[in-house]
Amino acid sequence: MINLKQKFIKIVLKPVAALAALWSVGVGNALAVLPQQVPPSTGAPAGNWLALIEGYIKDGGLTLGLAIAVIAFLWVSYVAIAKFNDARNGRAEWAEVGLTAVVAAGVLVFISFLLTEASNVI
Repeated sequence: MINLKQKFIKIVLKPVAALAALWSVGVGNALAVLPQQVPPSTGAPAGNWLALIEGYIKDGGLTLGLAIAVIAFLWVSYVAIAKFNDARNGRAEWAEVGLTAVVAAGVLVFISFLLTEASNVI
């Protein structure tokens, strides 16, 4: 009969050791192919950590602004398509579709203007 220590080694330690060996090989390969860190778009000088952090915050803010703009574009498109569908089904006038399209175009132009100004000012 196998004692408890031999069972523990057979059931737990050998598989754990095998997994640790596989993990160490995998980690070495994974670290070898990591991409280089992308510097911020403002190009902070070497050693200036505050400028580096400021550049990353700027890039993050611009990315957040673009994400909000994409959501606004999708929302305006959904409203315009819904109004077109309502007019097709007789629940709305075609003039409402035209008015919605004009207002949607104005909102999209205004959002594009704000994004351009934000990217130039920051």
